[in-house]
Amino acid sequence: MPVLRECATVSGSKMMDESKKSGESLRGRVALVTGAAKRLGRAVALRLAEEGADIVVHYRSSAGEAQSAVAEIEKIGRRGVAIAADLTSVADIKRLFDEAAKYFGRVDILVNCAANFLPSSIISTTEEVWDASLDSNLKAPFFCAQAAAPLLRRSNGCIINFADTGGLLGWPGYIAHSVSKAGVVMLTKVLAKALAPEVRVNAIAPGTITMPGDPPEWAADFIKLAPLRRTGAPSEIADAVLFLVHSQFMTGQTIILDGGRTL
Repeated sequence: MPVLRECATVSGSKMMDESKKSGESLRGRVALVTGAAKRLGRAVALRLAEEGADIVVHYRSSAGEAQSAVAEIEKIGRRGVAIAADLTSVADIKRLFDEAAKYFGRVDILVNCAANFLPSSIISTTEEVWDASLDSNLKAPFFCAQAAAPLLRRSNGCIINFADTGGLLGWPGYIAHSVSKAGVVMLTKVLAKALAPEVRVNAIAPGTITMPGDPPEWAADFIKLAPLRRTGAPSEIADAVLFLVHSQFMTGQTIILDGGRTL
């Protein structure tokens, strides 16, 4: 009986804590999401705003979409600002974080979501494609982390990188992309060691995520190979980001969200 009462008490306390977290869990925090003007980055930014965070919406050239994202964030009741930056330029990355710090006074969460997805086989890969893939998908997250580190250390913040299943399985039609995303997995590990104990660093490796307007054939092969027989939804990726933000005893890990595809 004492054990049963103890379990019930702990369960009730946990439920109260979870209830308190809902919608307020990130109040007072500032999140910078790269590539937040559209697609997965936008979904993540809006979810973090729903949980109470103020948001820096990074974009490269999608100014209209970025301002629209800020309007949605403000409609939720949070503050937002859109800042343009070319993440292949280290100088531009430094300016991005300087402006974010001036606007909000802090950055607590960095989500490295911006990326490209360029086809490149052993025959078709050019130097330009290789550099574009590695610069956007691997160089940029590292230098964003470097620029964010002093801000994140002040608040015991966190970094969440976006890898994908191509970095785990290796896609011969996307060689440069697969190499860049495999690099993100290792980058997550070394950053976790380098920035501990003040800053936690984790990653997400999504499989195919269906976005509105995507051609159905993009998902067809994935659905055949994934045990769950479906693609993922942006909301499921945003849920995983939120989980990692709150996972205080997790660092250096890559969560695979692929419906079992990598099995």
